[in-house]
Amino acid sequence: MSFLHRLPRLRRRGGWLQSPILWVIGVACLLEVTIHASRYRVPVPPREFDTPFYTSCQEPPSTPPETPRENAAIVMLARNQEAEQAAKSVRSIEQRFNRWFRYPIVFLNDEPWNDEFKEAVNASTSAPIFFELVPKEQWTFPSWMDQDAARASIKDQGDRGILYAGKETYHHMCRFFSGNFYQVEALKKYKWYWRLEPDVEFSCSITYDPFVEMARHNKVYGFTISLWEEKRTCPSLFREVSDWKELKGIPSTNLWKASVDASWVPWPFRSLLSWFSHRDKSGDGWNLCHYWSNFEIADLDFFRGSKYQDLYQHLEHTGGFYFERWGDAAVHSLAVNMLAEPHQVHHFADIGYRHDWYYQCPANAPGGQLPESKALNEVQSTWAEEIPGGVGCRCDCDGRRNRNHASYCLNKLKAPNTAHRPWSTWLLSFIF
Repeated sequence: MSFLHRLPRLRRRGGWLQSPILWVIGVACLLEVTIHASRYRVPVPPREFDTPFYTSCQEPPSTPPETPRENAAIVMLARNQEAEQAAKSVRSIEQRFNRWFRYPIVFLNDEPWNDEFKEAVNASTSAPIFFELVPKEQWTFPSWMDQDAARASIKDQGDRGILYAGKETYHHMCRFFSGNFYQVEALKKYKWYWRLEPDVEFSCSITYDPFVEMARHNKVYGFTISLWEEKRTCPSLFREVSDWKELKGIPSTNLWKASVDASWVPWPFRSLLSWFSHRDKSGDGWNLCHYWSNFEIADLDFFRGSKYQDLYQHLEHTGGFYFERWGDAAVHSLAVNMLAEPHQVHHFADIGYRHDWYYQCPANAPGGQLPESKALNEVQSTWAEEIPGGVGCRCDCDGRRNRNHASYCLNKLKAPNTAHRPWSTWLLSFIF
């Protein structure tokens, strides 16, 4: 007999549907979870906090630039065998940006550089270049760690097919970029850095100085792409970060709230979810959306600051960089969302960027391509079509109509900065 056929009989017998206590409990649970979830709702800001610095081409500066520059460097971690890929990236950023600004490029390696690498990159740019060596103590296991146990865990992670987790050097790299990177002697004299990777391409001209604009607008972190993190790489990272956040009494910013999926399980059962990965002790979860850190322009002083360094030391002593595969992108993202305000984080919507199969491909701004510019015409004389609402400068993205990679999760992280979103978007972001 179906439930609908049994419903009148249950009512006649005074069944559970007529129990006032159960109705009160049900309504109370619904009210409680609604109030709980509302604490993570990101309010609509009074204005747009994060618009592009410029929405069309600017006339590039003279060479060398006469306008003041920031104390900044472009930084690449690479290996000797990546000479061709590194030179490709340097040529791309030279053509699209650094030919006009000539910021120094600092190359980091955990092994001594060979002549082939130096010759390849020196031939690719007019900027000053420095070849530096990462100290051995910053590219190894922590002194207190059982290395045999760590290597066994790394092998097990690789056997289970966790992305890059079977490579010991990858764990060293993630740990290095999460903390020791900011203390490298060669970078101590700089305030800003632009992280560059081997084998990347820039598909738009960048005719303004992003370091100057970041400083002028009080930004501390800039990105191009945001993606969903691989779940199995860092199952306990969010719990460790949120525990540290609570221990230090750090209030939740709207960026932090945008990172959290509030649980719809009522109290007190909600805390039972804390046994699962990517959950805090209250049972709320990280939505896994993070800034892709192979492109980032950021304030070194933010990461050198006492709060970030204290967080890093906490994470360091959990062993998670080796017994799990905590990526620096996930660490940076959670730290930025916890310690920075929404208006201090910038999405470079106008920068065309590709790494591997992930990309951001801006549309060109109508009427803003400066066809008469001799400096720009030396770089290229043709570009992709101009589209209403475009913000790019002479972008050439192989004719792609889809401007971002399909797995983008940008709207999650842009929420605290985006005004005037339609109610349907707010409803979907609130539920999902």
